[in-house]
Amino acid sequence: MTVRYPGRGRRATPVTAVDEVSFELAAGETLALVGESGSGKSSTATAVLGLRRPEGGRVLFDGQDPYRLPERELRLLRPAFQPVFQDPHGSLSPRQHIQDAIAEPLRVQGRWHPVSGPRRVAELLDIVGLAPEHGRRRPHELSGGQCQRAGIARALAGEPRLLVLDEPVSALDPTVRAGVLELLTRLQHERGLAYLFICHDLTLVRDFAHRIAVMRAGRLVETGPVARVLTRPTHSYTRALLDAVPTGVLTEHTHPPRR
Repeated sequence: MTVRYPGRGRRATPVTAVDEVSFELAAGETLALVGESGSGKSSTATAVLGLRRPEGGRVLFDGQDPYRLPERELRLLRPAFQPVFQDPHGSLSPRQHIQDAIAEPLRVQGRWHPVSGPRRVAELLDIVGLAPEHGRRRPHELSGGQCQRAGIARALAGEPRLLVLDEPVSALDPTVRAGVLELLTRLQHERGLAYLFICHDLTLVRDFAHRIAVMRAGRLVETGPVARVLTRPTHSYTRALLDAVPTGVLTEHTHPPRR
């Protein structure tokens, strides 16, 4: 897959943000896409979500290319892949109560019912560890961790099979971060969800992901299982990323690494 953006000025050369990147992601698996800022991680995520058409290559979801589907079929497929954004407060409308934000996907997808709808919203709040009273509040009345849990509940409303997690815990305190990652791990085990995990923190990748794909300047330079890439990297850029991690941090596991 290749993603380009228009250059500045009339005769400017287009900017290649993602340069012939290929990977697969299985149900129940977490693939961490890592690299420095500007490496193409978020552009890759945008294309996977169907928000920006690739210049070349295809995105296939269960063999279907969302970009080539008729609008009606795309509308039926879209709930299957959902984003969870980096900014917990900014990803929610400040004017909406949390319960309305969670209900909105059900309404858009034509699945809202006056009786079963509120029950489903209450169920989703409970699944992510929020109480009913949290649903009656607005984003500014909740903590960052609570807002991110609400964002996860909203993503789950469409019963997705893939979540694109774009730096979902980078804005959270370490203790809160651990709780959100534990929630995501539990949901994956219970529902067989696939995660594309956009991240720059290799200490989080170590404990959360199954495989790593390292991006540099729009290209994938290394992929492989977490344990192999973190202990025996083959590319100099991956080694440089690992060298930037404080000594001992990657060996001090807070819980066993995922297999």
